[in-house]
Amino acid sequence: MQEITIIKPETSRFQIGLKDLWIYRELLYFMTLRDLKIRYKQTAIGVFWAILQPVLTTAIFTAIFTSIARFESITVPYPLFALSGILIWLYVNTSITMASNSLVGNANLVTKIYFPRLIVPLAATLSGLLDLLIGVFLLVLLMLWYGAAFSAQMLLAPVFIGLGVILATAIGTFFAAVNVKFRDVKFALPFALQIWMFLSPVFYPLEILSEKWRLVFAFNPLTGILLGFRSSMFGTPYDWFAIGISAAFTLILLMFGFFVFKKMENDFADLI
Repeated sequence: MQEITIIKPETSRFQIGLKDLWIYRELLYFMTLRDLKIRYKQTAIGVFWAILQPVLTTAIFTAIFTSIARFESITVPYPLFALSGILIWLYVNTSITMASNSLVGNANLVTKIYFPRLIVPLAATLSGLLDLLIGVFLLVLLMLWYGAAFSAQMLLAPVFIGLGVILATAIGTFFAAVNVKFRDVKFALPFALQIWMFLSPVFYPLEILSEKWRLVFAFNPLTGILLGFRSSMFGTPYDWFAIGISAAFTLILLMFGFFVFKKMENDFADLI
C-alpha cells in the first residue's frame, strides 16, 4: 500500500488568514458586488426595498406604540427612535441570514477552486451595507422633518455602525460554518433572530425596564450598539457601561466565530 504524505504550511490554531484575505481582496469586492446585484435581481422596485422596508416597519410600530404604549422616557419623536433601531436591526438580521446560507448557496464555487472560504460570508455581510447607508440617509431626512438638533456626536455614528457590521460578521460566519454540517440552522435561525429582536431595545426604550433587567439586557451585544447609535444621532448621553459590554462581547463573538469557521473549513468541500 502506497504511503501518501500531505504537506501543509505551519499554521496557528487561531490564525484566520488575514494575509490570504488581503491577497484575494479583489475577489471579496466582486463577490460583494455580485451579492448586491443578486439581492434585487428581478424585483419590480429594486433598491427601493431598502427604503420601503424600514419605512413600513417604522409606520407600523409608530401606529401601535404611540397609541397603546406611550414611552415617556423617549426624548425624540417616536418615529425617529423606532427608525434608528430598525435600521441597525434590519442590517444585522439580514446579514446574518444571508451569511448563514452563503456557503451552501455557493457549493459549486466552494468545491471546485481554492480561495479563502471566509470571503463568502464576508461578502454576504458587506453587501447589506448599501441598504444600511440608504436607511441612515433616510433617518437624517426624517430628523430634518421633525426639526431634530444635530450635534458633533453624529461623528461617532460610524463607530457603532462598524460594531454592528462586526457583530453581523461574527454571528453570520459562525452559522455559515455550522450550516454546512447541520442544515437545521435554516429552520432554527429565523426563530432565534425573531426572539433576539424582542430581547433588544429596537422599538422600545431600555428605561421601561427595571434596573435589574437593564443590567441583564446590557449583556446583549446589540443593546450597546443600539444605544450608542441613537446617542450619536440624537445627541443624548452615552451609556458607556452598556456600550463597553457590547463592544467586548462583539469582539469575543468575532474571535469565536472565526475560530469555529477555520476549524471546520477543511471539511466544507466534503460536507457541502
